Amino acid sequence: MKKTAIILGASGLTGGKLLQKLIKDERYASIKLFSRSKMEGLPDKVTQYIGDLLELNQFKAEFTADEVYCCIGTTKEKTPDKTLYKQIDCGIPSAAAKLSKANGIATFIVISAMGANADSAIFYYKTKGEMEQQVMAQAIEHTYILRPSLIGGDRQERRVLEKIGLVLFKGVQPLLIGPLKAYRIVTAETIAQAMLHLANTKKYPEVLIPSDDIQNLGNNF
Repeated sequence: MKKTAIILGASGLTGGKLLQKLIKDERYASIKLFSRSKMEGLPDKVTQYIGDLLELNQFKAEFTADEVYCCIGTTKEKTPDKTLYKQIDCGIPSAAAKLSKANGIATFIVISAMGANADSAIFYYKTKGEMEQQVMAQAIEHTYILRPSLIGGDRQERRVLEKIGLVLFKGVQPLLIGPLKAYRIVTAETIAQAMLHLANTKKYPEVLIPSDDIQNLGNNF
């Protein structure tokens, strides 16, 4: 029986890679996108629900699927207000997990970040850590939280500092061996492939998935 998938954040780098994979994947008959603006040129198997994701409960009746992929995230440059930043990076995934639980969706996969820690003094890592806690509190049967290192790929938007960081970080990749392999850049393509693999095998034994395991899952399947 073919499946239905939900994507939050399909217009972003990783969400976009995942969307293209799901469109081509014959295991999926339907893909639902929840976003602020419409994406053009998508096939009939994709249905779009447009609205304010900070009010995700407005879509409760439509929020039904076999799997939810949450690729939501913002940046300090795009969202300098910390209150709004937290509403996006923590509030939206948390609300999506609650809707998934309420509607009986058994698989929930979300992108967090390496270093996520609810007790961190650093706002970014604290926000991600609190998001993880709120998602896990829903106790969805198949919950996977991916913690990638720096994400590589060509973004449509300009992120000057991130681009500089990627260029510099690429230069030291060969030096990251042994335990340091966990800090290697992981591409959006690899993350998307890992998410798809997790959803369709459900064999990873832990909820939290570190960056080097994301690399292995995405590159070997």
